[in-house]
Amino acid sequence: MRLAEFKFGCILAVACVAMAFVACSDDKSVAGIEIGNPSLAFTADFSVDYSQVSGNSLAKAASENEPLLLDTFALDFYQVRSYSSYYVAVNIDMSAGVQIWPDEDVTDSSLRVSFTDASVVDEPFKGIDLEDVGYLKEMGVLFRPHNDKDYMAGRLLVKGKYIPFRYSLSWFKDFELRYHFSQIERVSDSLANLSVVFYPRYFVDGVDFERVTVAEDGVVYLDELRNADVWAELNQQFISSFRSLRYGFSNAQGESGEAYVLDIWEGIIGSMSDNTISNGDFSKGFENWIVFNQFDGESKSSIEKESSGEHYAKIQVTRGGSKSYSVQLIQENVALLAGKKYKCVFTIWSDIEGQITARIGAYDDYMTVGFQEHVQVGTTGKSVEIEFTPKESTPFARFELNLGKLERTFYIKAVKIYRIQE
Repeated sequence: MRLAEFKFGCILAVACVAMAFVACSDDKSVAGIEIGNPSLAFTADFSVDYSQVSGNSLAKAASENEPLLLDTFALDFYQVRSYSSYYVAVNIDMSAGVQIWPDEDVTDSSLRVSFTDASVVDEPFKGIDLEDVGYLKEMGVLFRPHNDKDYMAGRLLVKGKYIPFRYSLSWFKDFELRYHFSQIERVSDSLANLSVVFYPRYFVDGVDFERVTVAEDGVVYLDELRNADVWAELNQQFISSFRSLRYGFSNAQGESGEAYVLDIWEGIIGSMSDNTISNGDFSKGFENWIVFNQFDGESKSSIEKESSGEHYAKIQVTRGGSKSYSVQLIQENVALLAGKKYKCVFTIWSDIEGQITARIGAYDDYMTVGFQEHVQVGTTGKSVEIEFTPKESTPFARFELNLGKLERTFYIKAVKIYRIQE
């Protein structure tokens, strides 16, 4: 059932070992979103924002004639998960993420957090161990109602008057909000904060409250027995009103589902013709790029500048390794929309003619989601153009140039991936 780079650190490998380091480079801008830094504290806050502004901002108070005002809203907060890519050997299911709070051997460590009282959680998170050395994609926070009697309470604006209401949370068993790494605030070098904000305007958007029935005690009850049609509409919009990138849920009827929050997702994938590659001209060094050596591959990398002022990446494969992917140039977090045509463009040449593999794959299971093609590389600059249609929508595809097996030097510039179909 469907309901709808911030950097934790910088990795610089001074010696490349298979499945051990991210890159060999003299350029310290080879950076990632590393969460393998136990000194980085993590906190979370919970609040209500009456604006329609998504993203990190100060919570905004209700204005006059607000369609819904909240007086009481709390949930049981029971788990935090991280979803990351890895360039070290790990024994986990990356699609399932890693539970980072509470410890997996703790049976129940849930916290009651109030959105209307602006709860802040910091002390319980001091024991979070981020030693998985991953490149963070998403942070997942999991909630559930306290029991089937749990509810949200406040006032509804009906025919110009505020009337008390109670919205039952009994339809939900539990749910997970998965926030994109760009939605997590880097407060300082030693502190990251996730703001979990509920936006009432999204919750009530398009819902007609003129048709609700007021009980004899003057309260509008929204549950499976009273005003059930309005309650059902609100259930469909409840989780997306937290404005995370996406979410998953299970309900009391045994159903489950997951979905992207549409407008947040659209902001991630961008407009047609937007280049989804960051720093594709290498003007910021190796920022957002990873040079990865594995399976006996070794390389040296640097950024060079042409007389025209253009920059290019120089990848010298000093040991080819046993696989074409023993040496790779990679960029993560390439957002793609399934079923739409894209074009991948880059310029490449080498001191030795030969073949490489270009592909766009998934970070968590390494399957091809965009394309995989063999590209013939000459000794003079050649612009390569590849049109493709993604098999699935993802904000975290991985563009790869596999440069291994032979000792040679590559020169790469002007990398672009953009959508050519609305």
